[in-house]
Amino acid sequence: MSDTALTKLAVWHAGEKTIQEKVGVAERMAGVGQRVIRDYMPDQHRDFYAQVPFIVAGSVDPAGDAWATLLAGRPGFITSPTPRSLAIDARPDPTDPAAGGIGEGEAIGLLGIELHTRRRNRVNGILRSGAGPFLFQVDQSFGNCPQYIQLRDYRLARDPAEVFTGPVLESAELDTGARRMIAAADTFFVASYAERDDRRQVDVSHRGGKAGFVRVAADGTLTIPDFAGNLFFATLGNILVNGRAGLVFIDFETGDMLQMTGDAQVILDSPEVAAFQGAERLWTFRARRVVRRPGAFALRWDFQEDGCSPNSLMTGDWAQAADRLRAADLATRWRPFKVTRIVGESATIRSFHLMPDDGAGLIPHGAGQHLPIRLALPGTDKPVMRTYTLSAAPSDAVYRISVKRDGLVSTHLHDHVRVGDVIEARAPAGGFTIDARQKRPAVLLGGGVGITPMLAMLRHVVYEGLRTRGIRPTTLFHAARTKADRPFEAEMAELVAAAKGAVRVVRVLSDTTGATEGTDYEAAGRIDMALLGRFLAFNDYDFYLCGPGPFMQAIYDGLRGLSVADERIHAEAFGPSSLVRTADKAVVAPPRPPPATGAVPVVFTTALKEARWTPGSGTRLELAEGRGLSPEFSCRSGTCGSCRTKVLAGAVTYVKEPTAPAAEGEALICCAVPAEQPGGAGPLQLAL
Repeated sequence: MSDTALTKLAVWHAGEKTIQEKVGVAERMAGVGQRVIRDYMPDQHRDFYAQVPFIVAGSVDPAGDAWATLLAGRPGFITSPTPRSLAIDARPDPTDPAAGGIGEGEAIGLLGIELHTRRRNRVNGILRSGAGPFLFQVDQSFGNCPQYIQLRDYRLARDPAEVFTGPVLESAELDTGARRMIAAADTFFVASYAERDDRRQVDVSHRGGKAGFVRVAADGTLTIPDFAGNLFFATLGNILVNGRAGLVFIDFETGDMLQMTGDAQVILDSPEVAAFQGAERLWTFRARRVVRRPGAFALRWDFQEDGCSPNSLMTGDWAQAADRLRAADLATRWRPFKVTRIVGESATIRSFHLMPDDGAGLIPHGAGQHLPIRLALPGTDKPVMRTYTLSAAPSDAVYRISVKRDGLVSTHLHDHVRVGDVIEARAPAGGFTIDARQKRPAVLLGGGVGITPMLAMLRHVVYEGLRTRGIRPTTLFHAARTKADRPFEAEMAELVAAAKGAVRVVRVLSDTTGATEGTDYEAAGRIDMALLGRFLAFNDYDFYLCGPGPFMQAIYDGLRGLSVADERIHAEAFGPSSLVRTADKAVVAPPRPPPATGAVPVVFTTALKEARWTPGSGTRLELAEGRGLSPEFSCRSGTCGSCRTKVLAGAVTYVKEPTAPAAEGEALICCAVPAEQPGGAGPLQLAL
């Protein structure tokens, strides 16, 4: 066969580009595609295909249905006569449903994969069959990353040239054996295709996850999470344009093959996408024809010790997703959480690990958010509410609050709460979060116990970076008084090691007694602009601040003095720690009506009480407290959202613009007052 190239097509077709555009990577992938999608195979790929003992193939039968299969041979059964061709000395078994699309002139897709090394490369093209081995002409060739591949060692169970003579079980739906096989699978392969300008392009790819990552519904619909990958979207792009796919599952211990062809659909966004940890989107498949051939494949595999893909282990499962969806329905309620673990982090800080005790799951939180809790304290006639920042990442599958002994509630937690006790909590809240996928370097500054949201952010940055193969460059400055006062020492060291150079931690001690520079700390004193100048080049950063009010204000003012944009400085602000900000330019505040200038009747509908608000009565929270009510609150500054209350009638405005969100028909009563209304409207009614 000559080494001529097929007519060159655009790298990406409409389906692939549509998904790339929705994800926001179309411009970047236009350049990537030109570099990595080739019309020939580099020598490394040619050598790789020559050493594999099997290859995955995707084909399209005369009815237009896609099929995926595996072809086996002894290493060397594939050769590469030229950079644009392969010779494949194997043919599908006559009982293989993919055989109908594997013949001269047919478009097929190939995936070479070594399960024992996690190497894989893909190529699609046209079969130029002749006597002897199939001759394959390359259309597109590209490499793939090792993500989600479980390590397995292969062995031959019989001569691959032997014709399979066992049973062939065909049906239009999934039987019990097929369902069992899918439910146990951590790997399958999928074929798909697209009709291009002058030819068909067929693709076949690998999908992997934890065992059971493919959900089988009662009606036979499969739902598959799509995890972070190379952003090519060859499979999903093909499905988007023609809706057909072929799947093959293999039992690696028995050689059983389960092949299906049917209809597929891409789900770009849904509550289940958000609930399934690690899923970027979902896709579904409904089989129209199912072929199961027990023992059909000539190879067997043994799972390697510690062979699970690290990427797969970072993903969730359907049970967890279902728990999260149930929990989402309880987001506005107080729920019981059991203390499952207590860890002394330093001389003054203790961490409490909390898990739901009501049968529902955890609501995923944003890294940096806080958790409202309430406790019944001895000597109080009603529960006391506080909010504590979560020090765990959303991926940690636990709520962890790290509490400094300082005040009534924190002292009670330290002295009286034990493993097995139950604490009530509501859904995490707050807007102080980090985008782990942002490429701009992040600088985290935590003073004292202000390290808690920073640790959550750092854990999230490292987890997401490892999962998506790109860790956001991050520098964490952590200030403590003494070495004994500093929490999370080992945990932060582990994160730095896992990030492999993308994360740096600068430990600052104000009292270095008994500590060694370079071993126990990097800088002495306190975090100020002079210290930041020693460790930062002051290029383009996002800054995140949390700590005592004076600390945050001094750092904020110093950064603004260096012309760091206000929008690049993010801060955790609770009560007295709130920042006084200086805007970059005139910022248009949300249109608010002025406060009422006269008396306004207020009705607390739940308590069946009335009050009269006047301009000297303070906020609605203060008015409610004056009438003997005990609304939930924490910060009294509009930052935590704990006092969010439904407004049933009337209108409100704010004496201080809140930072916590409030939905339409809700108000943050800690900083809200009745609004002036034309014509003197009726009473203000609150669901309190």
